[in-house]
Amino acid sequence: MRVHVADHPLIAHKLTALRDKDTDSPTFRRLADELVTLLAYEATRDVRVEPVDIVTPVAPTRGIKLASPKPLVVPILRAGLGMLDGMVRLLPTAEVGFLGMVRNEETLEATTYANRLPDDLSGRQCYVLDPMLATGGTLAAAIRYLVDLGADDITAITLLAAPEGTARLEEQIADLKVPVTIVTGAMDERLNEHGYIVPGLGDAGDRLYGVV
Repeated sequence: MRVHVADHPLIAHKLTALRDKDTDSPTFRRLADELVTLLAYEATRDVRVEPVDIVTPVAPTRGIKLASPKPLVVPILRAGLGMLDGMVRLLPTAEVGFLGMVRNEETLEATTYANRLPDDLSGRQCYVLDPMLATGGTLAAAIRYLVDLGADDITAITLLAAPEGTARLEEQIADLKVPVTIVTGAMDERLNEHGYIVPGLGDAGDRLYGVV
């Protein structure tokens, strides 16, 4: 597993506003959207491409286009939905699937309650969207789920990550034979006793959509 912390002043600037407890939900959503587009730029460095011949107004030339099968973007419900627009803005031709997962707040274990994904992901690059890599359980379960369907290259994009969750994730997917990359906006200090990232930004779903 490879972890890439996107060290860029604009990312740090937007993260600072996201962390602020006084940032309201509409502003939070806008900032998250902008931040994901910046992270997506880093995350798609290794997106698969193939050559294509075109003709410019001046001369024939050879360029590249996204290879088939198209990449699949998978937001983890519900908070991952707040990252979707920022991702597909950069990858408009990608297909989108959905994975519903919930974390038990006592055991911190994740279970799948819904999915809208192709039955066969053989040969597909998948981009998983989840704002927080906290305990690592949700992301590990999502990655294993996609690999079981045949995905052979997975990149997860998160706004924040915690060292404990990153280590646990690596441990839980160590047996998988597919490359996994984590692209995150920042590696924070630690988790608290409730499994929240410190200093973090609180509950991303609640800050995006309100407490429901």
